[in-house]
Amino acid sequence: MTFLASSARPRRSVLTGVVLSVALGLAAPAHANSSAFTQSLASSASADDVIASWYRETGYAPLWTRADQAERRAALFEAISSASLHGLPVQRYDANALMAAFRAAETEADRGQIEVAMTRAYLAWAHDLGSGALKPKSVDPTIVREIAETDPKLLLSRLALGEPRAVMASLLPKSTVYVQLMKAKLQLEQGIAAGGWGGEVPLKALGPDASGPDVVLLRDRLVRMGYLAPSSSQVFDRAMQAAVQQFQLDHGLTPDGTASLGTIGEINVAPQARLKSVIVAMERERWMDIDRSVRHIWVNQPDFTAKIIDHGKTVFETRVVIGKNVPDQRSPEFSDEMEHLVINPSWGVPRSIAVKEYLPLLQRNPNAVGHLQVVDRRGRVVPRGAVNFAAYTAKSFPFALRQPPSDGNALGKVKFMFPNAYNIYLHDTPSKSLFAEEVRAYSHGCIRVADPFDLAHALLSVQSTAAEEEFERDLKTGRETTVKFLKSVPVHLVYFTAYPTAKGRIAYRRDIYGRDEALYRALSEAGVVLGGVQG
Repeated sequence: MTFLASSARPRRSVLTGVVLSVALGLAAPAHANSSAFTQSLASSASADDVIASWYRETGYAPLWTRADQAERRAALFEAISSASLHGLPVQRYDANALMAAFRAAETEADRGQIEVAMTRAYLAWAHDLGSGALKPKSVDPTIVREIAETDPKLLLSRLALGEPRAVMASLLPKSTVYVQLMKAKLQLEQGIAAGGWGGEVPLKALGPDASGPDVVLLRDRLVRMGYLAPSSSQVFDRAMQAAVQQFQLDHGLTPDGTASLGTIGEINVAPQARLKSVIVAMERERWMDIDRSVRHIWVNQPDFTAKIIDHGKTVFETRVVIGKNVPDQRSPEFSDEMEHLVINPSWGVPRSIAVKEYLPLLQRNPNAVGHLQVVDRRGRVVPRGAVNFAAYTAKSFPFALRQPPSDGNALGKVKFMFPNAYNIYLHDTPSKSLFAEEVRAYSHGCIRVADPFDLAHALLSVQSTAAEEEFERDLKTGRETTVKFLKSVPVHLVYFTAYPTAKGRIAYRRDIYGRDEALYRALSEAGVVLGGVQG
């Protein structure tokens, strides 16, 4: 029998061996360990530095296998038996195999092996619940979120000192979002087990007053999905129109109440696919070590929106444009602190854009892209005629390109800064027409904002009673002006294709970048399976 080692990285213990032994009352253990047990435990633990160190520091005192540790064993078995409820890989902890091995243990050497196996299962369980089962950046390099991991020795000390079931309960993600996703997962699994949502609707647009078998298929599918009350109507009536409109709102579609080809396509998405989205969303939620009770900015890329959320309520919302779906332009996922905004910004063209897109134009025509200044390493503007652009390659080009403040500036009239290694920020744009699109993935990676002035007013209003007047005054000068926030604002660039609405219904979005598909594939390879699926 093989038990997978914990994926938690070894860290220095928060307690020394001496202090920990005193804390646990191990100076005079109630049950002296046999040499066979100690040797077996030490041998079994030797492959994991954290576990080996823990047992050395505690005098090889067992956590699980003494007769008086039955409650702790039961708490572990109960916890890891719920792995499938969390969309986690059941075999990574394998409660059934652990229980069978414990019951089959006959010798002290057997007891030493099962002791280590249970500790490994506990640490793996604690890590996966608290930090996720995957290392996201290894699946997709644009997921650059910093993921908090608890020191495994701290996890072991909490277990050794605490009430077992309370310790196991403390490992669960605390957010209400996670609980809502768990509920949605269960409901989807039950629906799949009951036969799913019925037959697909033919890809043909349907609107008010339409009738016939296609409308019946649409009606039945909406009923099974919970959007429409059961009826025998064969007409696309007002009730169906309202149901379609609510579906569109929940799926980021234009809410016109008409079943267009795009809407029919989303209605035909199988519940198994929605279940995968929810399972991935639960994994993403396990990565999110954030405080949702404080005022923060929430940019959900597949939803193409930016929101200010204050104490759980959305107080501002605007449409956004995100990065193109090409390898080097997809918007990354991470959290940071917004520190200031810049009114009438200049645009320092990113190096990659300057040498890939603009240098070839300048080599053909030195007067091309005339709206951009050529700037040397000391920040001085260099006349175009003084530069032989043809003499340089993308690697050797020694200049930067900059667009000064103007009505046509690529960043528009304001940008919102949270300095980061990825050169990502929120900003205005002169390309307003893109905000009318349903799918808005057109930028080089930064987040373009449809209502930037209103966003600026909302952010500055908490530190000034004359926020709008002051902003307009700085705007009218035409000069680049930095306005610092008195208190930085957390900003979260996220990617949820399944997320609960304010009313608790799960809203779904298209997997624009294919990230969720890759993440579910990695979860599946780790051992996650879809519940409710027969055979």
